[in-house]
Amino acid sequence: MKKALGIIPARYASSRFMGKPLAMIKDKPMIIWVYERAKKAKLLRDVIVATDSYEVQRKVEKYGGNALITFSSHSTGTERIAEVSEKYDDELIVNIQGDEPLISPLIIDKMVEELQDITIDIVTVKEKILDDSYLSPNMVKVITDLKGFAIYFSRSPIPYCRQDNRIYFKHIGVYGFKKQILLNLVKLSPSPLERIENLEQLRAIEYGYKIKVIESPYHTIGVDTPEDIEKIEMELKNAI
Repeated sequence: MKKALGIIPARYASSRFMGKPLAMIKDKPMIIWVYERAKKAKLLRDVIVATDSYEVQRKVEKYGGNALITFSSHSTGTERIAEVSEKYDDELIVNIQGDEPLISPLIIDKMVEELQDITIDIVTVKEKILDDSYLSPNMVKVITDLKGFAIYFSRSPIPYCRQDNRIYFKHIGVYGFKKQILLNLVKLSPSPLERIENLEQLRAIEYGYKIKVIESPYHTIGVDTPEDIEKIEMELKNAI
């Protein structure tokens, strides 16, 4: 089985949360939580942090990790990991968002398994939403077809439910790519729906690429605002 290269994009100057990669969660920065989780995945050959910040790079290296400085001009995490991926020969690339400190290494391995299928170009992850958090525009929702391929991603609650039988799935910020597909995507112009929703994964759909979506049984919480740090720490406390 082919292993993948895991790359964690970590932009320091987040518009909603400045310095987010270095936000402390309990006793260490968030980027280290993500890095250490990813390193536990058995089907990643290596894990690299791709950042525009020397401060983030120094922090990762202090904890024994590998971090590369990328161009500050990148507008998306996908562009950042594409730059790093071109430095290596790996055919499979996994993009692990730097704001997913609870990401399961088991689900990362499941994604790499899916990428062994020559018919699958991109794979990502969803998780069932069990509360009313689906109303938040910070939580991206996804709907899929009967074969498990993404139909659409949105900040709005989708699908619209006329009756009280709603089932919503949030999108988890992790992607697996065939490397050539990744390099092709970043050469394409931002698509209309991508611009409207500010969701880069819509570019793949609008240009005709199919995204396989697997469901994770593991609960995770993405960090969009400083308030989310408290939720992460509570989750970690309950897991002890």
